[in-house]
Amino acid sequence: MFKEIRLLNGQEIAQLQSISASANYVDGKISNPHSKVKNNLQLHDNEAYARSSKILMGSLMVSQEFRDFAFPKNVAPPMMTRYTPGMHYGLHTDASLIPLAKAQLRADISCTIFLSDPESYDGGALHIRLGGSDLRFKGKSGTAIVYPSNTFHQVEEVTKGERHVAITFIESYIADVSQRNLLYELNEVAALEGDNMSFENFTRLQGVQSNLGRMWMK
Repeated sequence: MFKEIRLLNGQEIAQLQSISASANYVDGKISNPHSKVKNNLQLHDNEAYARSSKILMGSLMVSQEFRDFAFPKNVAPPMMTRYTPGMHYGLHTDASLIPLAKAQLRADISCTIFLSDPESYDGGALHIRLGGSDLRFKGKSGTAIVYPSNTFHQVEEVTKGERHVAITFIESYIADVSQRNLLYELNEVAALEGDNMSFENFTRLQGVQSNLGRMWMK
């Protein structure tokens, strides 16, 4: 259900940090004015948004690891956000529909891309509840965590430094998380073990992969 991905190289991180340094940020409630749990800063600069989202979107779409895991159909342009001391994002699930310029995107998968060094700030972990378990992610600069949008999650309070991330939402060709995970696992096993199988059995396995894709992809 969760995947950590190495996404950005050093040059891309530096470009994004440079764009962010001179860009305008506003209260994150601008995109969700009725929220009682959102307390962060959100990029509010059309030129900076266009430049940064192009870099971030490009890195996502060239990542084979991301494409294999998410089966992306549509991806919202990533948005940079910041958390300074005292800021947090309380427990919530992400909205099912994300408004875009010309349509709405069904949010099946959420993605946080870490832009600041985890050693540069205290607190600020992405805290995800999974049944009775608590998972915390505070990735290295340039890495991303991809997870189902319907999970309860929060950003813990930043107590020192600044948490700088980008967020986006993905509409998957496979909306059902269980089906998506099963096909991902099957594809991974086929890629890792296919050369060890007889040609006949590997061909049968590829048929199962293709037919499940036909059944589930919409």
